[in-house]
Amino acid sequence: MALLAAMAGAAASLYFEPTIARRLAGTEPGQRVLGAVLDAKAPAPPAGVIVAKRGDIVPAFALATLEGTKTELPKAWAGRTTLVNFWASWCAPCLQEMPELEAFSAQQGANGTQVVGIALDDPGPTQAMLERLGVTYPNLIDAPGPADAGVRLGNPAGVLPYSVLVSAEGRVLKTKIGPFEHRQDIAAWARP
Repeated sequence: MALLAAMAGAAASLYFEPTIARRLAGTEPGQRVLGAVLDAKAPAPPAGVIVAKRGDIVPAFALATLEGTKTELPKAWAGRTTLVNFWASWCAPCLQEMPELEAFSAQQGANGTQVVGIALDDPGPTQAMLERLGVTYPNLIDAPGPADAGVRLGNPAGVLPYSVLVSAEGRVLKTKIGPFEHRQDIAAWARP
């Protein structure tokens, strides 16, 4: 009985005190729990769609650039650790973190962690938002759906923003559900 009361109290405190939930989601164990909960509620991906989990090699697939050319993934990222950030023009938390991702990307230079955005959106609003925010790191585009790039990289629930750290060898190192607050948070999280 005491255990049930403790669990109910913890759940109530998370419900009534969202800063606790946000702090918990900012930790690696909290991210794993949040991911497990979302995965359990997510629909199953379509037959034949490979969903990469932590430690898995990213499955090969192609996405379009905003100019319409195809980019082969993860081949395009080979040789560098890559922070892949999924976003959309209508996602306010996505837009809030993008200037911090831009600053982090600029600090990394040619040899650090590369940042790549994948917009689950239409090309027009995507291009307009990138220009408005002054984002210069590479961005690809994909149509949102049950087999989109976010699903393939471990986000079957489709939560945005969503980030994935991919090793130079193409393995999923870690994932993050929700926005980064500050550039320092990105730098700390992006350490392989």
